[in-house]
Amino acid sequence: MRFRNTIFVAALASTAALSIPASAAIVASATTPLNIRSGPGPQYSVIGAIPDRGRATITGCIEGSLWCSASYNGIQGWVYSQYLMATLSGRSLAVAEMRDVPPVTYRAPVEAVGSAVAAPVVTGTLIEPPAAAPLSLVPPPAVQSYIASHPTSPVYLNGEVVAGVGLPETVPLSGVPGYDYEYAYVNSVPVLVEPSTRQVVYVYR
Repeated sequence: MRFRNTIFVAALASTAALSIPASAAIVASATTPLNIRSGPGPQYSVIGAIPDRGRATITGCIEGSLWCSASYNGIQGWVYSQYLMATLSGRSLAVAEMRDVPPVTYRAPVEAVGSAVAAPVVTGTLIEPPAAAPLSLVPPPAVQSYIASHPTSPVYLNGEVVAGVGLPETVPLSGVPGYDYEYAYVNSVPVLVEPSTRQVVYVYR
């Protein structure tokens, strides 16, 4: 929605309400607990999180991307705009759907000589969650201890991992003894997965 396309005059009146004044700050609410990352992509480290319904200030988005620069509770980083809602001209819509969000760019920090690490490869895309609310789950501490002591190879997928998204069949799952759910390390965080649907039911932060 942030691409600069030619707009017919007849369509302009119906879309003008979705435009954002250049000087206006965008305050958006998270529709689910949402990671704040050090850069605009799933391969960057998690530096914080916005809680469900937490309000963050969006300072701009990368053109042609769903990743936006945001500030929450003193933490400045990058968030996936598909899970952020804002009110504009009386309408509530995802930040990803807004036109004329201020464009920003990302400049990666300069690595010290000899310390550069190859960026992980993104191998697929997360499956967007259904309209129904994801399962509310509070796993026992023993499950977290088992996952922490039995890490698996991480997988990186386009999008942001949140409760409710689906994992493609290419992502291997590992079992927890005596527990119904399986787990994987996706976008640098461990997640619990319902094995029959491959839906993420819990994200460890």
